[in-house]
Amino acid sequence: MKTEISAGGVVYRKVDGQLEIQLIEDRFGKMTLAKGKMEPGETVEQTALREIQEETGITGTLTAPLNIISYLYEHAHLGTVQKEVHYYLVEAGDEQLQAQIEEITGVAWYAPQEAWRLQRDSGYDNNDEVFRLAFYNLGIEVEG
Repeated sequence: MKTEISAGGVVYRKVDGQLEIQLIEDRFGKMTLAKGKMEPGETVEQTALREIQEETGITGTLTAPLNIISYLYEHAHLGTVQKEVHYYLVEAGDEQLQAQIEEITGVAWYAPQEAWRLQRDSGYDNNDEVFRLAFYNLGIEVEG
């Protein structure tokens, strides 16, 4: 079975003392986190930062590893693939958001509670734990 490794992260920033969390809307209309496939010669950390920059226009700094999500999916040519996604907590630089229109519908900043609500309402279930760990690291309490 082929293993595919991706990486990404929960990107955050502080604006006027208020914490904000970045979410992207993917091409399926789901709210999610910037992530993508590792390229030859990259570390998972380099992959996470490159994918965030490519998808959102933001350069970031890794502040903590969060979680590794593993799941299987069916690929048209490769058959069953084991997917491993490494997530990090990433502090955003000062750039303006710029969505990579080829891959995602949009990207925006949200207050932590609103980001959690969007994740619960229209995100991928396997990202719940990633959000919980990110919020724990940031000292944010979430319900549910």
